[in-house]
Parts: sequence; C-alpha cells; structure tokens
Amino acid sequence: QLPLAESGGDLVQPGGSLRLSCAASRSTLGSYAIGWFRQAPGKDREQISCISDSGRRPYYHESVKGRFTISRDTTNTAVYLEMTNLKFEDTGVYYCAPAAFVQFLGGSLDCKFDYEDDMWGQGTQVTVSS
Repeated sequence: QLPLAESGGDLVQPGGSLRLSCAASRSTLGSYAIGWFRQAPGKDREQISCISDSGRRPYYHESVKGRFTISRDTTNTAVYLEMTNLKFEDTGVYYCAPAAFVQFLGGSLDCKFDYEDDMWGQGTQVTVSS
C-alpha cells in the first residue's frame, strides 16, 4: 500500500482555479500510476483523472476535459491536479489513490483501482460557490 495525502482544496467562486496535491507520505510514488477521484455530495466516488509514471496520455473524465490538468513532479513525490474554470458541479471531496492495473486503451490511459473503503485518505474539500 502506498500512503498518500491530499491537500489544496478550498472554497472558490465559479470560474476560479485551484491546484490539488497528492503527496507520497513516505519516500516516492515509485512506478505507480496515480488517480484522482471526486465524491460529490450524495454521490459515489468517481475517477476523474489518472497519470502513469511516464506521464503519457493521461486519462480525463469527460466532465473535466479541457479544464483540469494532471501532472507529476520531477522528484516523483507528488501528483498535482490543476483545476480551472471551476463549476458548481465540481464541488466535492477529492481523493487520490495508486492504480492496481494500467493499460493504454483507445488512445489514453486506463487505470483500475482496488482500494477498499478503509484505505482511502482524508481527501481534500473543494467547494465551488458564489
């Protein structure tokens, strides 16, 4: 298991921007692909982006394409999620997790996760409100 810690969430107005961080609590991220998830109020957690160790062709959910950018820092200790043009529907708790299996499918990364409920971190709250 790779301990991760999310941070960077905040209250922001529609159209605003935020950068979320997912940092390795110990050592580095290794060769793990890392995914970002969002859990909106009253809804299931959904994967919104994923990046491999190489950073090639990351995956984005349709709802965030063109607005969010996932990246991996050069020290391989953190993955970031740059969020721009934020919308009300982006509100939720954001989590990150290491992928259990990855492949390239249909031109982009396909990440699979096998996190149990008790393995998720605290997450970071993003609230988009005017």
